[in-house]
Amino acid sequence: PDLFYALDPEPLESPAGSPLPATLLVSDLAARGFLGGRQIVFRTEAEPLRVQRYDDLLWADPVPRALSGNLVRAVRSARVFAFTLIPADRGRADYLLGGEVERFEHLPTATPPRVVGTLNLALVRADDRRSVWDRRYRREVEVQGDTPDDMAVAFNRMAALLSADVVRDLQALPPPPRSPVVP
Repeated sequence: PDLFYALDPEPLESPAGSPLPATLLVSDLAARGFLGGRQIVFRTEAEPLRVQRYDDLLWADPVPRALSGNLVRAVRSARVFAFTLIPADRGRADYLLGGEVERFEHLPTATPPRVVGTLNLALVRADDRRSVWDRRYRREVEVQGDTPDDMAVAFNRMAALLSADVVRDLQALPPPPRSPVVP
């Protein structure tokens, strides 16, 4: 039977400041190949160039959608922006956050076994599409055990750490420029 795992960690605590008087839209992340689906991806040390997937270990949601949801929850929890939207929301955004899942895989034969994840994200101003920043986030988390459940725990820890890294960078944003008032 297939085993489905949720990629749904609780957001890590971050220092709460006053929210920026702006709205952030977090777009669904992109991913290529296997990373766009539900199967959990792995590589072995014997064949490091061969990306494989487990036949019966699956994510409840595709990785890009789950990680986008994690980012939204983490930003909302840290109260970085006055409003944080997802693509289904109707509203005007001041900033757009999007990008790609480059790597999100299990390394079961590494010493010690671990999970590795890389996100390439860009933050742009919505009004003129000017780039605010373009960053690469990478994390590795050791798997504490040898069961699929242990692997899923490590993936969830890594997803929470990646989201916390993004929140930290968003919290460093200066307030958006105020639009001139036209009488």
